[in-house]
Amino acid sequence: MPAERLRPLVPPGLTVQTFDGTAWVGIVPFRMAGIMRRPLPDLPWVSAFPELNVRLYVERDGKPGVLFLSLDAANPLAVWAARRFFHLPYTHARMACEAEGDAIRYRSERLDAPRGLFFEGMYAPTSEVYHAAPGTLEHHLTERYCLYAQSPQGTLYRGEIHHAPWPLQRAEAEIRHNELLRPFGLSVEGAPLLHFARRIDVIVWPLEQAR
Repeated sequence: MPAERLRPLVPPGLTVQTFDGTAWVGIVPFRMAGIMRRPLPDLPWVSAFPELNVRLYVERDGKPGVLFLSLDAANPLAVWAARRFFHLPYTHARMACEAEGDAIRYRSERLDAPRGLFFEGMYAPTSEVYHAAPGTLEHHLTERYCLYAQSPQGTLYRGEIHHAPWPLQRAEAEIRHNELLRPFGLSVEGAPLLHFARRIDVIVWPLEQAR
């Protein structure tokens, strides 16, 4: 969508990035596992849960990253910790993420305000694994190694991220409900651009003030 539609949602100090003149909104459903501050061990209930995020693609001082508009998670403790220590807009949701062969059936119902927002769909890969080539839209959307967040006091932070290049596959999806953009006054038309990744390991460092 046009970048000017997203500008009101982005804190001062960040620029909405475009690719060939167009800005993008990403919706990413997945399941996290092995989440813990190292060297502490994983805990069965705390360290694994579904998550669903809505993200924008932004930059500051030439460093591209992601800005989350919302993050739904099924673990209330993780929601509290992420809001408290990472200034991320997490909300608690009732969620299910189930494998059916190669496909994933995903459902989320938000329990926090704005309560009752639904996302429901089924998606699956349709190609072999490949890595996005530099200069392509896939590379622009996936190869990002920091997140940005704003504290309640208005301070802008950056969190460094490390992961191997995304093992992408082209994908198909049946999206039955998607109300995640409604709180932001956004709507989309036409077929989405779809990618699938079976797994990726990620390391996140503590936030630092973006200067």
